[in-house]
Amino acid sequence: MRSVVTGLALLLVAAFGGAASAEETGVIKLGAAVSLTGKYSSNGQFTKNGYDLAAKLINEAGGVKVGDKSYRIEIIYYDDESTPARGAQLVERLIQQDGVKFLLGPYSSGLTEAIAPVTEKYGVPMVEANGAAVSLFRKGYRYLFAVLSTTDQYLRAAVDLAAALNEDPSKLRVAMAFENDPFSQDVREGVLEDIVKHGMKVVVDDKLPPELNDMSATLTKAKALRPDLLLISGHDKGAALAVRQMADQRVNVPMVALTHCDSAQVAEKFGAAAEYVLCAAQWASTLKYEDALFGSASDYAALYEATYNHVAPYQAAESSAAVQVFADAFERAGTLEPDAVRDALSQTDMQTFYGPIKFDETGKNVSKPTVLFQIQDGKYVVVYPREFAEGELRWPTPPWSER
Repeated sequence: MRSVVTGLALLLVAAFGGAASAEETGVIKLGAAVSLTGKYSSNGQFTKNGYDLAAKLINEAGGVKVGDKSYRIEIIYYDDESTPARGAQLVERLIQQDGVKFLLGPYSSGLTEAIAPVTEKYGVPMVEANGAAVSLFRKGYRYLFAVLSTTDQYLRAAVDLAAALNEDPSKLRVAMAFENDPFSQDVREGVLEDIVKHGMKVVVDDKLPPELNDMSATLTKAKALRPDLLLISGHDKGAALAVRQMADQRVNVPMVALTHCDSAQVAEKFGAAAEYVLCAAQWASTLKYEDALFGSASDYAALYEATYNHVAPYQAAESSAAVQVFADAFERAGTLEPDAVRDALSQTDMQTFYGPIKFDETGKNVSKPTVLFQIQDGKYVVVYPREFAEGELRWPTPPWSER
């Protein structure tokens, strides 16, 4: 059954620059097809939470001033069921039937890849926060803008960190397991470039199926070959599976780096088994970023946790930032004409609680770095790059017999 969730229709009493009656306050409709069911449902909910939280704060602060009129933000949602074809169909519906002129992105690179041709066809600007595949930005799209760092950056830091810790990086042996989807394969492309740069040797290079239920074959090879570094990307399901099965099989690797640790809540769910794991992330609440709407990164995290009763994942933070980017572009454009808003988006150069946002000619954010957490005593501690670190790296990971 198709479900429609209409988000945040708060009527405002005051607008920027003075009092305004409800009749004088307009509505900007944003559309979003997100995964509320299916394999991406947990991250889809994080995405929706982030959108809703930003819209709520923007509306409570007076809305968006476009020219001489104030507007509140309203979000129309559909459940894409974690299916690319369904996502494309629903975006067509949002544009054709619901009259939406501005789109927020779905969760995942695969779904973003499916709907981008639709928004491009109709000239509808889309600001997305959860499609990081670098391949998205090689297709000449004019209406696609992404606030997050691209996938090729996710686990490069782990390769560079391993190289920095060893006198001769060319002696290091690397095992890799990446889901066969656009996101993870782009992560693989990025790390391979750095592996080649450092002269490291790849001893395992596995593709994991999209319906990921077992990683034991890959881990058996890693246990036998004893690599120095193990890299895994399989969204939140893959992160949870890797931590659980490495503990079950007692796989000893000096350094393990994953994507999606925090959204999979591996520290919370697996306790000591998750200790020492490195986690690639787009954002952390300890980073020294801030803006006028949310305050600091830690302020955002506190508000999110108070609102949704769990720790703020980076998927929610980047989704909130996407709404902020739209609000900023509407105000600078001074009109709600889509092409004018698109041009304003292309000139975005702003600082947010999530980090700096500036788009290049392909629509990707070229200002914000990724970071590496390490799970230490049950907490996600930023350890790399050094300028963002809040703690020292614990390395090498001790064997299971000593933990």
